[in-house]
This record gives sequence, structure tokens and C-alpha cells, in this order.
Amino acid sequence: MQSRHVVETPRLRLRPPEGRDLDAFVDIHEDPEVLKYLRSIGNSEGRVAGWRLIAILIGHWELRGYGHWTVIEKATSDIVGRVGLWYPEGWPGVELGWIIRRSRWNRGYATEAGRAALDFGFNTADLKHIVSMIAADNPRSIRVAEKIGASFERRETVEGVETLVYGCHRPAPGVAR
Repeated sequence: MQSRHVVETPRLRLRPPEGRDLDAFVDIHEDPEVLKYLRSIGNSEGRVAGWRLIAILIGHWELRGYGHWTVIEKATSDIVGRVGLWYPEGWPGVELGWIIRRSRWNRGYATEAGRAALDFGFNTADLKHIVSMIAADNPRSIRVAEKIGASFERRETVEGVETLVYGCHRPAPGVAR
């Protein structure tokens, strides 16, 4: 599965998560500023929660053929986040989400990886519509959604949280995004 799902951008390498990502994922996901806008699955702290998250993300790739990538900064080989497509049972649509290590904020990594994930979703996974569900008080993520070409579509309550839904439709053949 791994090699055919690796995506390269000018500054980043995106690959499906692996067990060796555990420490970096725990570090990124325990940052209070990163956690502020995340929905958690069960216990959200420590190595046990990190391992559970990686297992879920790997399983999503197996079940759907797409998912979140581990984002690696090429210049340093550091894991700087995760970005990708998420569509568990009962979810309102295929979601493109991004989580970047705080020390790498304001470098355009979420936008760069988000564009690559969007391209993968439309051209490899053959998706027609992709959404990003964003907390109304998260202007950074709203800006990333707009930069990748998403438009505000609606407000929706997801797991009890008021959420802004931004979306992109697959471009018509021959139309550049």
C-alpha cells in the first residue's frame, strides 16, 4: 500500500502513517494550541492515544483507499503534521483536514499538503466533492480552506459542535484548479 500512496510536493513528502510516527504524533497532538480545534477519539493523551490514532488512520487507508498522510518536511526529515482525507461511517462527507506542528505554522505547509491531498482525492480516489469542517473561531484553517479553493457551503452541527463546512467540487475535465 505505502509506496503507491506517497505524494511529493516541493517541500513536503506525504506518506501513510506508520508505527514509527508515534512519538511525533503524540508531541504534535498534545500541543494545547493544536488541540484547541480537534475532535478527539476516546482518550486524547499519551502514547496509548497516539497509537490508537495511528491504528485508526492506517485502518482508514485499508478500508477507503485514501486517508491522512504523515507530513514530512524534506529539508529536515522532521514529521511536521498530518493532512488528508477522512470519511468514517456516518460522517457528513469526505473531509480534507490538516494538523501541522505549531513550530511550522505560517510556512504554508497546510496549504501545500492540502492542495496535494485535494488533487489525490479528485484524480486518484475519483471523489466528486470534498469538504473541510472548521470551527467558526479558527481563522487559520478558514484561510487554508480558501487558499486551496474551497468555498463556504453551510453551517452544520457535527458531534455536537457548530461547524463551518467549506467545500470543493471536482473540476470539470480540462479545467485547472
